[in-house]
Amino acid sequence: MPFTRGKKPAASGNKALRQSAPSTENQEEGSQVKRSSSPPHGAPKKRTAFIDITNAHKVQISLPGRKKETGKKAVKKTTIISVTAKNQANLKKTHVPLCLRLQIPKEFDIDSDSADDCYMCPEYAKDIFDYLKEREEKFVLSNYMLTHTSLNPEMRAILVDWLVEVQENFELYHETLYLAVKMTDHYLSKASIHREMLQLVGSTAMLIASKFEERSPPCVDDFLYICDDAYKREELISMEASILQTLSFDINIPIPYRFLRRYAKCVSASMETLTLARYYCEMSLMEMDLVSERGSLLASACLLMALITKDLGSWSPILQFHSGYQASEVAPVVRKLHLMLQGPADDKLRAVRNKYSHKVFFEVATVPLVDISVLEKALSC
Repeated sequence: MPFTRGKKPAASGNKALRQSAPSTENQEEGSQVKRSSSPPHGAPKKRTAFIDITNAHKVQISLPGRKKETGKKAVKKTTIISVTAKNQANLKKTHVPLCLRLQIPKEFDIDSDSADDCYMCPEYAKDIFDYLKEREEKFVLSNYMLTHTSLNPEMRAILVDWLVEVQENFELYHETLYLAVKMTDHYLSKASIHREMLQLVGSTAMLIASKFEERSPPCVDDFLYICDDAYKREELISMEASILQTLSFDINIPIPYRFLRRYAKCVSASMETLTLARYYCEMSLMEMDLVSERGSLLASACLLMALITKDLGSWSPILQFHSGYQASEVAPVVRKLHLMLQGPADDKLRAVRNKYSHKVFFEVATVPLVDISVLEKALSC
């Protein structure tokens, strides 16, 4: 089913789009920024109460009926210094080496090198991904397409292909794309819609995912524009409420992209190898037969497929430790991936292949697919 694609914003993303069609909110914000701080002649100077309140600690104000308190500031300083000293002493007492705290064998420790980087959360990295893996059990899907009379897997594949283009045009994170596809699948597994509303579901899911993942998400008007004004603002907002209510507002769904980056770190994979695995993973988004696979298992299969293709080995003990999967559990999904990739390319589904044929992505889409005999030999090791 072809979707209305019409005009699309340029590759510069939503910045150019917003400049050409700014919202009223942006206009109001712009007028405040450009407003002169100099009052007109004879007029009182305007003040922002919020700034005055937040800077009140820098100014001494004499309130009527209140006496000045002397010596109180020195007492506060002494108290703060004593509390700080106690906290530092407690930290020294409770400090435990990272490896011991997580009880990770030294040969499997991939986080201690980032011990000084708080953004990497090295103390909790293993626990975080173990939690995400456990949380996957709540979001296991079946082949829900059998319950739809107006939809089929080909329509869903076209929608995902279009969402890849949206992600590129708006320059969104890959996590946003994966989360949007996941939310679309979970919504369609619980709600029955007509084929004409499928693009609305996908674009609305991308809007919600953008709000969840992006620092500066596109606005509603951007998504109406990218749909070539096929839907009204009220319809998109109504669909947003419907998706969130249907999913019980639980949209923190584990996605394979996060697991893939974690597992690639386990084997110190190069960016080119990781990008090849990302290409396999993004291609899998269009395959209905892989919707039921857990994100962590799918990520493991994509990485193993890339390692075999690059002749970099097979499933290693460190990958088994961090993923929790045996090689025998990953192998069936690898075979599904290989079967999907060796199929003839569909001219209607070119977004992912075109994307990963670019030099920015090392042209990994042009890498020859590994022979099935080589693949089976590596899987049997």
